Amino acid sequence: MNPDGRATRRTRRTRASILRGVYCLFLAAGILLLGYAGYVVADAHAYQAIEQSRFETVSRSETPHLVMQDGVIGEMEVPRLALKAIVVQGDSPRILRRAVGHIPETALPGESGNVALTGHRDSFFRPLRHIRAGDAITLKTRQGDFQYQVESTEVVPPSDVQVLRASSGHTLTLITCFPFYYVGAAPSRFIVHAREVGSPAQLSHN
Repeated sequence: MNPDGRATRRTRRTRASILRGVYCLFLAAGILLLGYAGYVVADAHAYQAIEQSRFETVSRSETPHLVMQDGVIGEMEVPRLALKAIVVQGDSPRILRRAVGHIPETALPGESGNVALTGHRDSFFRPLRHIRAGDAITLKTRQGDFQYQVESTEVVPPSDVQVLRASSGHTLTLITCFPFYYVGAAPSRFIVHAREVGSPAQLSHN
């Protein structure tokens, strides 16, 4: 047999073995990623269901309570968008994987100032891509329900911290990444500005 022919066949077998190895490696990585993604979704749904059940059974009180890191503040709802999510104190990656986060340096619902909430664009805050001026937002807490109406939206760079500035009234700011369908680290932030209104009857029913 021609030595060159044997060498060629060995080279082909080696290449085939390498390709099979690479294929198996990518297949295993894909299965692991799908499994992790499934776990993240299931964990978030389970957390939301448990905390919503707990929140609905908590008695309302007019006395303010101390909100600790990772503590549940209440529930946020945007009826027109069918958006409903538990709001938790803090904005760590672990919190945002399971809930909407309240940025600690900002006001709490019911306090004078700017209440700032943040959420992932590919989970709880994805419906915000359809939000518009006049939409109603409700924050339900142990101290009562607070009604807001959307005034405007804007897109800003991540470095723009002015959206977190304190306000003289009772305002609400929602923050998520933008564009909504961007792959990778999003270059901008989508901001929703809303203001507290006197009663649910004053809200727009769009």
